[in-house]
Amino acid sequence: MSKLVLIRHGQSLWNLEDRFTGWVDVPLTDKGRDEATSAGEKLKGMPFQVAYTSALRRAQETLDLVMQSAGLTLPVIRDQALNERHYGDLQGLNKQATREKYGAEQVKIWRRSYDVPPPGGEALKDTAARTLPFFERCIMGDLAQGKNVLVVAHGNSNRAIVMKLDSLSPAEVVELNLDTGVPLVYDFNDRLEVTGKKIL
Repeated sequence: MSKLVLIRHGQSLWNLEDRFTGWVDVPLTDKGRDEATSAGEKLKGMPFQVAYTSALRRAQETLDLVMQSAGLTLPVIRDQALNERHYGDLQGLNKQATREKYGAEQVKIWRRSYDVPPPGGEALKDTAARTLPFFERCIMGDLAQGKNVLVVAHGNSNRAIVMKLDSLSPAEVVELNLDTGVPLVYDFNDRLEVTGKKIL
């Protein structure tokens, strides 16, 4: 039996300002730091052997606070395969202003659809194409060895992982939203089949 815990980073400055962030390296807000600390408290007593995060500081800072709060000292692997999807021309734009310009339905498609990218950016399909091979090779490799793995990444890199683990269709993943700073715990058997899932 092994466990995988997925956490989307705590609230970032551009989450607060309702802006498309993507690969722009923005810091956490005070609320985001509190969310990370709270997530760590929920994981107290749960043993882990390794942690993964992205190349972006909002995820790295969240992981640091989670480990500090949970009393964990772990080897940490950072890789841009776990980065947020690249929002292309939308990066830095206010989401509401973008809805007013292009229409709410078009913006929802850009944000949530599986295979329609925003202008100059990545669709979830593209994010999955870089996240999932890394996930299967490295993270699933650790789970196969019986390790408990902590992953602190982003809304869309984590959505790609959840889509795979939960066998969601492209239509179903449109409605999948992951809140900031909330641990999602998966249990696996020795055949790497998911045997349980809970939100802490």
